Amino acid sequence: MNRPGISIVSGLPRSGTSMMMQMIAAGGVEPLIDGVRAPDPDNPKGYYEFERVKQIKSDKSWLEDAKGRVVKMVHLLLLDLPAIEGLDYSIIFMRRDLDEVLASQAAMLKRLGRPAAPLPPAQLKSIYLKQIEQVYAHVSSRADMRLLEVQYKDVVEDPVKTASMLAQFLGGSMNTQAMSSAVDPTLYRNKA
Repeated sequence: MNRPGISIVSGLPRSGTSMMMQMIAAGGVEPLIDGVRAPDPDNPKGYYEFERVKQIKSDKSWLEDAKGRVVKMVHLLLLDLPAIEGLDYSIIFMRRDLDEVLASQAAMLKRLGRPAAPLPPAQLKSIYLKQIEQVYAHVSSRADMRLLEVQYKDVVEDPVKTASMLAQFLGGSMNTQAMSSAVDPTLYRNKA
């Protein structure tokens, strides 16, 4: 039985979700994006976002447009995805060293002229780990969701292997060469 599905790239902010969206789009899966957030020095190849995703609690109508496509959602929004009969969610969850995530977030806030995070790094890391555990528990409790965890560092170090793994997970004939070519290791700037 071939059920319509939605592919979702998720993870913490600054964990490599935009890079993963670029890979999957290069592989032949149409992204659901709106171009509202323009490329900038923090994401020179673009954010690949769809603003309506943020209103998932009150507006689920966009899910129909997402069928057969890939969309990006920050990790906690996965908790608000509705169970819709006959619809499956394939989630690619980006994991990145939390020190790198925090460094990347701090660099972006500084560039934007915004204040730094109000909590110390150790406390932020603890909060993020609890949130990830909550998301993983939720996904594992849902028959309509499956999750593939992908390490940011692994993508950068071996994009060919990652592309092959993604093609297998997403179950389609994807252009794995184009996928691996979409990875730009020079953008790996905040290392632990």
